[in-house]
Amino acid sequence: MQHRFSKYIDLIVFIVDGLLLNLSFILAYKFSFGVVAGVFQFPYSNILIFTNLTWVVLSFLGKPFRISRISRISEILRTIIRFIIVQLFSVSAVLVFINQLSYSREQLIITYLLFPLFILIWRVIFLYSIRIYRKFGYNYRNVIVVGYGDIAEELKKFFRLHPEFGFRFLGFFDNETSNNLVVGKIQEIRNFAKTSRVDEIYCCLPYVKYSAIQNLISFGEKNFIKVKLIADFRGFQNKGLEIESYDNIPILNVTTFPLEVQKNRIVKRAFDIFFSFTVIAGIFSWLFPILALLIILDSRGPVFFKQRRTGKSNNDFWCWKFRTMNQNEIADTVQATQDDVRITRIGSLLRKTSLDELPQFFNVLIGNMSVVGPRPHMLHHTREYSKKVERFMARHFVKPGITGLAQAKGYRGETPELSFMKNRVKFDRFYIENWSIFLDLKIILLTILTLIKGDENAY
Repeated sequence: MQHRFSKYIDLIVFIVDGLLLNLSFILAYKFSFGVVAGVFQFPYSNILIFTNLTWVVLSFLGKPFRISRISRISEILRTIIRFIIVQLFSVSAVLVFINQLSYSREQLIITYLLFPLFILIWRVIFLYSIRIYRKFGYNYRNVIVVGYGDIAEELKKFFRLHPEFGFRFLGFFDNETSNNLVVGKIQEIRNFAKTSRVDEIYCCLPYVKYSAIQNLISFGEKNFIKVKLIADFRGFQNKGLEIESYDNIPILNVTTFPLEVQKNRIVKRAFDIFFSFTVIAGIFSWLFPILALLIILDSRGPVFFKQRRTGKSNNDFWCWKFRTMNQNEIADTVQATQDDVRITRIGSLLRKTSLDELPQFFNVLIGNMSVVGPRPHMLHHTREYSKKVERFMARHFVKPGITGLAQAKGYRGETPELSFMKNRVKFDRFYIENWSIFLDLKIILLTILTLIKGDENAY
């Protein structure tokens, strides 16, 4: 059996996803109210219809149901979680807009606890079932590789080592090389493809002429054979590769980090706004009067302290904090040290609990900071360390953060030795080169755990 049911995989996944969404909604209603009948009555019937409509629209816009043969479990799960979060925000926004405040929040929370759990279990079981099925020789695709060389050998090895992906390698075609695995010349592909029922042709660009590739693409279109181009970019495997079009000229952009991709920036900015607004509305709004009063009673001076810090692309900005020191003339050049006489009594508490950083959530809303990113340095220290630490300025490719990977790993506060700053920069660069929304969430969780346990460098 070749791949007769492959065209139905997307449809099966889409239908089961929808069924699981409805099952989650109904079970959540059962858990909340003890019955099921009410789920089909106003207002829950209307909300259920809207929930299904939003999922259908999101599915056809972003196609989260699409699973390729070589899809990784982690990629599938990230895509699903991202779409579920977007749908949750959409449903919540509509409930507020139509003033359905009587709608059970418990039911909504349970729905979006069950749905991700159900859909992730279903996707993992389904994907592994298909791969086991393909490993036994079913639902396969016949493939050939055009152009013989190092990258072509690597591709053949991939097909042989991963039978669970369902690729059946039939041989190489090349005009220059001859060995046991080279089936014939490039001009012989047409007859071979028809007689051997070839499904996919992989052309290795370093070894095949442009005119030959054009002919194969034309042949593939007429015979429903997929033609794929392989270029040797293994040296850039840790970089992001993005195709841009200058009119009809394709340009391969070798991006150096994920946040150069616009959709990633949009995701991170949306999270920053949501998280910051939540903190400001839920914590800052009632805690601010208390802290402001304590700061005023403890020492003379303003409640807030602002300082020029280095931001994205080396542009400086005003960074806001609660004042934790007596007013002094060296605040812009000298870091706080242990038992620093400048630190006030309430300031010591604020610094140990990181509550002095709360006003920076307004910096995040304004857009010159992010919730997670490399911590912003004083301008004086930026000038100083840029001369001493290799690739120090690379940390300014992204917005600075209220917390960061370096801080979560213990490199916060004072930098008494140069090695301390080098390690901080190393973590910052790792974060920039490996960003994901899940890494941001992990860093936030680590930061919270550190605050609970206490940090010896917090002074």
